[in-house]
Amino acid sequence: MTREHRERIGRVYLVGAGPGDPGLITLRGVECLAQADLVLYDYLVDPRVLLHVRGGAELVCLGHHCRQRTIGQDEIHERMILAASQGKTVVHLKGGDPVVFGRSAEETETLRAEGIPFEIVPGVTAALAAGACSEIPLTHADHSSCLALVTGQQRSGKQGVPLDYGGLARFPGTLVFYMGIRSAAQWSEGLVQGGMSPDTPVAIVRRCTLPDQTTVRCTLGTITETIRRAAIRPPAVTIVGEVAGLPPCLSWFASRPLFGRTILITRPQHQAAMLGRRFSELGARVLVQPTIEIGPCEDWRPVDDAISRLDEFDWLVFSSANGVECLLTRVFSLGCDLRALGGLRLAAIGPGTAEALTCWHLTADLVPAEYRAEVLADALAVHAAGKRVLLARASRGREVLAERLRQSGAAVSQIVVYTSNDVEQIDPHVEAALLGGEIDWITITSSAIAQSAVRLFHSGLESAKTVSISPITSETLRSLGHEPAAEANEYTMEGVVEAVLRAERKDAASR
Repeated sequence: MTREHRERIGRVYLVGAGPGDPGLITLRGVECLAQADLVLYDYLVDPRVLLHVRGGAELVCLGHHCRQRTIGQDEIHERMILAASQGKTVVHLKGGDPVVFGRSAEETETLRAEGIPFEIVPGVTAALAAGACSEIPLTHADHSSCLALVTGQQRSGKQGVPLDYGGLARFPGTLVFYMGIRSAAQWSEGLVQGGMSPDTPVAIVRRCTLPDQTTVRCTLGTITETIRRAAIRPPAVTIVGEVAGLPPCLSWFASRPLFGRTILITRPQHQAAMLGRRFSELGARVLVQPTIEIGPCEDWRPVDDAISRLDEFDWLVFSSANGVECLLTRVFSLGCDLRALGGLRLAAIGPGTAEALTCWHLTADLVPAEYRAEVLADALAVHAAGKRVLLARASRGREVLAERLRQSGAAVSQIVVYTSNDVEQIDPHVEAALLGGEIDWITITSSAIAQSAVRLFHSGLESAKTVSISPITSETLRSLGHEPAAEANEYTMEGVVEAVLRAERKDAASR
């Protein structure tokens, strides 16, 4: 290989995505995804992991569940080599850990033979995750001093000695079988014939770390019938040994208050993370389907003119966190800084908008007790008579704030600092979940979102309960023929979470 070619060549990263929960990918894995030009990802990888991939990178799903043809191992090698030879950074994103039943040896051997540099980034392997989330200690001072990871599915045509079931039966610790659901009859019989007691405790952990994780306990002698009776399907790992019989029956993971619930967040993608994280921490499966999109202002000239004349105004009023971000970003893009707002008093419609101001090291002078335009107008009216007020707003929305301030004697100017548009197409996975009745709650955090959600989801909205952020939003839902099942007491994202928890506790108490 010439020096010039070595300088042009790219790099391949074999990255472990972890067992399922997108929060369990390593920081190093995130760094690799952020610089990748091509990402080849296993079909079991949670789509939210791909949010770490930079815009413009090529994404290729591997496997028959990706609505495309299955890509074999040889073609994976070819794609990695071709892209790296073109100077690209390649990530092969694998479920679990690359070196635990991940065929990493074949890939590194091929890459090394082609002179392509690579790095292996570890991930949380399924056995460790299953033990943690089912609260089964894989090692235990009294019951298990060692751990063996065993494949339940050997490659077709593999040369050499098959699994030594006699040796495994005598293993003085815990066995964890990967890919062993379909072959359970074979390996369980082999262990029993090798001398392991058919009464040995077994725990089958399916979809570990995910909100629909299930743990089924049985014995080695009954595992085949248990799998058949419970209709257990992959992906799952099977824990065999005394530790599988230890309590508790309900783990910390499965006892979280929203475990088993699916919640659909309808906020714009860039604003969904915090709410999604809170629901995930409480055990819920989270789906995101924005119903509105926030975009840049279509004509900055009125905004720029207002920024140049900020010293002419007495109050600057924000009716959303988006308005804060868009206006202040524009202020800085014009070469100004926070001194441009030096003579202004600031009003925010609610705590979320006030918090957005604090991120810019600004404190709202006025935040009404209730998150409503009418209440903000009434609170501001006593200060605004005879004053000049500038409203930073979206391209659409109610006019009540401007109208009431004018009625109170204020001179009101309005500038559109961002656009709000309806999303026209629903993600097919979300649509299938809605129509299949899989979604328990839908968050509705503004009137604009309520209107767009009713239009976008159609009859699918009837299959789930809605939680509204405020009375105004609830009124909008009712006017569209949908009664919210819960309403936040505090008109914030945390208030939405608390409303769902309150409704779930009430429902559990009535059962």
